[in-house]
Amino acid sequence: MIVMADVLRIADRDFSSRLFVGTGKYRSFHEMARCHAASGAEVVTVAVRRVNLTDKSKESLLDYIDRSKIFILPNTAGCYSADEAIRAARLGREVGLSNWVKLEVIGDEKTLFPDNEGLLEATRVLVREGFVVLPYTNDDLVNARKLIDAGAAAVMPLGAPIGSGLGVQNITNLRILRESITAVPLIVDAGVGTASDATIAMELGFDGVLMNTAIAEAQDAEQMALAMKHAVEAGRHAFLAGRMPKKLYAAASSPMTGVVR
Repeated sequence: MIVMADVLRIADRDFSSRLFVGTGKYRSFHEMARCHAASGAEVVTVAVRRVNLTDKSKESLLDYIDRSKIFILPNTAGCYSADEAIRAARLGREVGLSNWVKLEVIGDEKTLFPDNEGLLEATRVLVREGFVVLPYTNDDLVNARKLIDAGAAAVMPLGAPIGSGLGVQNITNLRILRESITAVPLIVDAGVGTASDATIAMELGFDGVLMNTAIAEAQDAEQMALAMKHAVEAGRHAFLAGRMPKKLYAAASSPMTGVVR
């Protein structure tokens, strides 16, 4: 049976596409816009600290995002403390971007791994202030549960370090997360390098995949955006279909039962 209406619900919103994309590292704003269209994504994440929010006379990447079709998800990229991240989220809301936030509190400059303590603190504060919080975190089940208890609307564990393109590195931890958490959506965030990486994440049962560098730094970014669209869709269908069991030995595709010899 083909599922015709397979929507992703986060907080009070429904999305048809399970691919979330970013806005950084593109060769031009025009290329970025073409990639957004090719990806079919309905959610685009924008770094609050890296966008012109006040001077309307200057060009801004926001001018190249069709907000009638795309929901902007502000993020707190570049923030290294809970206080910084909280201020960035508030700024994004004050200038009219959204009361949603992809929350990042970075703990290490080289790896860009999250500061779990700061992330949890910022989540609690922003949820109390009415934000819909989607925290970027590591693939740790205990911390994910703490974030959910703090009010996170989704949890976004990394597949590999941000921008590394290594693909899903710890399938075991992600499987544990998927099997243990059903209260909120789980979205793999960071580390995807090519289409098969996105498919693997979706075949594990994750609700979505967020990526930026894998598309923006591809030799043909627009073609890669299209590939990622199909990869996420294929992985989702494969998960819903339920794969065949793995076997150690061969099993004939055409059984011999009932064959006349």
